[in-house]
Amino acid sequence: MSDNVPTSRHHGAPKHGDALLAGLVRCRRCGRKLTVRYTEPSTTFRAIPAGVVCLTMASRVASPSVDYASTTSSRKRVVEPGAIAAAVEAEAQAASRRDQVRDALMRDREAARYSADRAFRQYDAIDPQNRLVAAELELRWNRALTRVGEIESRIAAHDASTSEPSLLSPIHVTALAADLKAVWAAPTTDARLKKRIVRIVIREVVADIDDEASEIVLLIHWVGGVHTELRLPKRRRGQRNSTSGDIIAAVRQLVLIANDDLIAGILNRNGLVTGHGNRWTRERVTAHRSHHKIPVFRPAADGKEPCLT
Repeated sequence: MSDNVPTSRHHGAPKHGDALLAGLVRCRRCGRKLTVRYTEPSTTFRAIPAGVVCLTMASRVASPSVDYASTTSSRKRVVEPGAIAAAVEAEAQAASRRDQVRDALMRDREAARYSADRAFRQYDAIDPQNRLVAAELELRWNRALTRVGEIESRIAAHDASTSEPSLLSPIHVTALAADLKAVWAAPTTDARLKKRIVRIVIREVVADIDDEASEIVLLIHWVGGVHTELRLPKRRRGQRNSTSGDIIAAVRQLVLIANDDLIAGILNRNGLVTGHGNRWTRERVTAHRSHHKIPVFRPAADGKEPCLT
């Protein structure tokens, strides 16, 4: 029946929009999922800022920074060295718990079989003429056999529900983490693939507003059952998604040694994004320089490569 409820917790397949958390964000106050509104048609190729809107409160409760902060947190949580070690340790502990449960069931089966065997010997040794005692011993024997069958069914169910343990090693997991970083940062990785990656690790995000602190409060529910709280500054009315001053200063220095294409690569490798939370491209660096009146890179006349000090 829950599948027929409009506000169910099923988030569906990822769509083509730019908002990576579409379908995953829920309002803490009303419990409804938050819808995504794009400021321009999503069929255009330019990056479009998206906001998440609570229909009940009829107010904007999140912004593109929500997408960036949540997905950045998910990537850090997955690929940090500490997270990798924790994943290996968690798998080892889970395998140990599975073994402990099965060992306990095997001990129960051994005890039940012993009881059934003893009940049979008692029944077999009784005088058949003593019908009352024979009937009681036969009943005990049957109950003991039923107990053995129940435990064997539980062992079979446990084995069926337990998949083969994966042989995780820190080397393999580290390689997978490096692959994840490369895939996420690749220019060919579109929003739909990133959404699929996010949905592997995030079950949902519960959003609220702390009016006193003027912050957006996000509670990330991870697939493994752990919760993480993030707090983001709430954008004031009329405030634009401007690029940070540190990035502007960095571009002013980088134009001394690199062209726009190289600058975009340097910014992306350092995890820096535009004010709208987008990856840097040559066109965006060019537009950024033009807006802030930053001169273009010019190679030295003598052919020597300049360097930053």
